[in-house]
Amino acid sequence: HIPLRQHLTIVFLFFTVSSFASINPREVDSLKTLVQSSLKSNRERNIVSIDRLNKLADDYFKSNPDSTLYYARLSINLSRKINYPAGIANGLVQTGHANYFRGKFKESTENFEEAILIYKRLNDKRMLSNCYTLYSRMYNLQANYKAALTYLNLALDIDKQLKLEQDEADCYKNIGIVYYSKGDLSTALDFYFKALYIDIKLGNKFAAAANYNDIGAVMQNMEVYPKALEYYKKSLKIFQDSADLLAVGTLNQNVGEVLLAQKNYDNAIVYLTKALVIARRQDDKDGLSSVYTDLGLCYAHKNQPARALYYLTTSLKIASKYKIVYNESNTLIGFATAYNLQKNYKAAYKYALQGQKLAGKLGNLSVRANAALQLNQTLAGLGKFDEAYKYLSQYNRLKDSLNNNETIQKLTSYNLTLNFTEKEDKLALQQGKKDVLFQHRMDRQELLSDIFLIITLGMITTAIVYYRQKRKTEKVNAMLQDKNREVLQQKADLDDQAKKLNELNILKDRLMSILAHDLRSPLNTLRGLFNLLQDDTISHAQMLEMIPEVLKKLDYTSDFLDTLLFWINSQMENFENVAQSFYVKDIVAGLAENYHEQAALKGITLVDKVPFDVIASADPDSIRIVIRNLVTNAIKFSRENDVIEISAARYDGQTNIITVKDSGIGISEDNLRNLFKNKVNSKEGTNHESGTGMGLMFCKDLIEKCGGKIWVTSKRGQGTEFSFTIPADVLNEADLELV
Repeated sequence: HIPLRQHLTIVFLFFTVSSFASINPREVDSLKTLVQSSLKSNRERNIVSIDRLNKLADDYFKSNPDSTLYYARLSINLSRKINYPAGIANGLVQTGHANYFRGKFKESTENFEEAILIYKRLNDKRMLSNCYTLYSRMYNLQANYKAALTYLNLALDIDKQLKLEQDEADCYKNIGIVYYSKGDLSTALDFYFKALYIDIKLGNKFAAAANYNDIGAVMQNMEVYPKALEYYKKSLKIFQDSADLLAVGTLNQNVGEVLLAQKNYDNAIVYLTKALVIARRQDDKDGLSSVYTDLGLCYAHKNQPARALYYLTTSLKIASKYKIVYNESNTLIGFATAYNLQKNYKAAYKYALQGQKLAGKLGNLSVRANAALQLNQTLAGLGKFDEAYKYLSQYNRLKDSLNNNETIQKLTSYNLTLNFTEKEDKLALQQGKKDVLFQHRMDRQELLSDIFLIITLGMITTAIVYYRQKRKTEKVNAMLQDKNREVLQQKADLDDQAKKLNELNILKDRLMSILAHDLRSPLNTLRGLFNLLQDDTISHAQMLEMIPEVLKKLDYTSDFLDTLLFWINSQMENFENVAQSFYVKDIVAGLAENYHEQAALKGITLVDKVPFDVIASADPDSIRIVIRNLVTNAIKFSRENDVIEISAARYDGQTNIITVKDSGIGISEDNLRNLFKNKVNSKEGTNHESGTGMGLMFCKDLIEKCGGKIWVTSKRGQGTEFSFTIPADVLNEADLELV
């Protein structure tokens, strides 16, 4: 890389020195100095070129990893020729990054290990931290979480020591990714939000966008899909106009996976195809394998088995060849899903077992839950119901762990804190701008005053200047008054938010107390029953006598948890309460069938009087929850030979009214006034059934979100009638009348 002209110059100088032996020694020293200066200048130019090559390698990684390898190898070769250790190490880090991205883990390990030795010799802590971070990502991809966390903690210690906030945020983000891969969503959220706070503080929008994507992935695993889409699209909007193709591809795939989970297969394929194009362009083995699996599942659900198996086979080849354990496990479970959909349970069983084995190695709760679900479906299809039930129980335990209360509460707390922090920062920024503007105008006013004192051109000129200055001062004061009003209004808004947050905390405490009481009772009952069985304290016949009461408590607890979880989801920001057209009869008929036996056990008659032609336009899940609560309440407070009627009719031109009426014990006037309020005041049923007192509050909230109203009429000893309105689907009912 040394130009030929410089080589010739150096040779000529040495030739001159060696040929003229009789030359003055001082002149010889001068010639030697000139040669050394030429060599030093050439080395400095080469170092500048090497640093530029490594910068190019880093810049090209997100859009073209092939260019990263090309420039990094040029840098390493030139650095070795001139013995430039920092250039060698930087090139090795870029090469290692590109190699593990392509699935070449052995070559990547060699690159990183050599770079680490060089950085330690150079005592370059910052670059050593960067190398540790990239090294950890490779181990996370191989599901070696212990090694990944070891290197990330080493990097974090260096970043804290050097006070590198942006690098510290990047470490927190990568630690969160490792815990997410392990399935520890709660810990992952801790680190994602630590990183996000720093990114927002530093104004790094792209780093914040990457954290929005990671938080969206946690939401997706918790099956809070509207919130996941919100975070993904927020991140995609930021990255869309950037050169970071890797981020754009990842976000398109994430949106596609949420749509796949929501059974919106056609739109999912659109996003996944965009991600596939980018993964192919970058030769991203991890991304290719993952996208092929998602496309295979889409086509499996669209009943296109040949196409589905093609994508899944391609994905498995890539994941197996490059030892991407996470993708290999997901692909095997994808095969089991596809074969289960075709009812080819024998083929599904083989893949489900392999997927479960790898899922156990990964330790990821979500992957293990999916493997258990597919094994349950496969074994049930093969007629092995005992084994199927075992895996169904395992699936339920894993899903409960994924959706634990701690994670939901932590997410809610973080969201409230983050929103408040963002608004507080924005308010401080606005106030700072106002202060600068005010100071600028005050400086201008002082300047004009000085000019007014110095330049006295007579009484008329003085009056004109004074008049103009007065007008300007009045305008400034008027603007300041307007700004003060804005600040006061913003303060009032913050006070309202604090009040709402306090109300939410009170409600949370009440909910937690209810959960602590109502969940403990059935669990203690079960524990006691199993202890009696274990000790042979009771006979089989006695156990059979106790089972109905235990089941009744479990049914109540399950119904309450379903209602509570649905209501909690409905309270989340941007909850999609999508209005759909549906026949009210479909919902009521299903509920009447489910609760017919429970009513009959108390000697109660449950009557469905809903016509077949009543069509509503609302969220069917919300309406189902409300009717179920009203029916269970009616059964709870009815006696033997009482009657419960469910009816529906057109209330006016745009509204339907649905009524649940019973002839039970009724409600006193004092209790009627406290219904639908945020207050726990539950009464025992006619057979001493217990309750939480929160169900009617949930019902009121869900009905109002659907655009309706709910009310009750009752007389003590004569029964109770609950009624609520929901919008009618006028268009579909008109079509029905034409038919």
